[in-house]
Amino acid sequence: MNNYETVFIATPVLSEAQLEELFGKFQGVITENGGQIVNAEAWGLKKLAYAIQKKTTGYYFLIEFTGEGDLIEKLEKQYRRDERVIRFLSFRQDKHAVEYSIKRRNKLAGKVNAEVVETEANVEPEAVEEA
Repeated sequence: MNNYETVFIATPVLSEAQLEELFGKFQGVITENGGQIVNAEAWGLKKLAYAIQKKTTGYYFLIEFTGEGDLIEKLEKQYRRDERVIRFLSFRQDKHAVEYSIKRRNKLAGKVNAEVVETEANVEPEAVEEA
């Protein structure tokens, strides 16, 4: 089993429901073909470096997974068939990329937990009014 990472950009005119369906579709392609998803992130709407199909923004998605080599061919065939995907990139991670991904996920998880704790600490208790 190899470690892979794929990023795809969806057209910016999709609704939230359509984006979730699209993200779920490609996660399903991976799991149905023997892959196991390690991490999946929706990065949101970002500005493109250059216009693609006359679009200057797009929704970015990242999926890290493990699987066999033929899985990439099947996944990329689905990317090409879906007109909502304007660009995609898939690659096999070496051991250094896997280590970096783990560190990045742990750092992001720590940052999210710290923000939650900080937000909870800044919430002032509601004043109780006596009648």
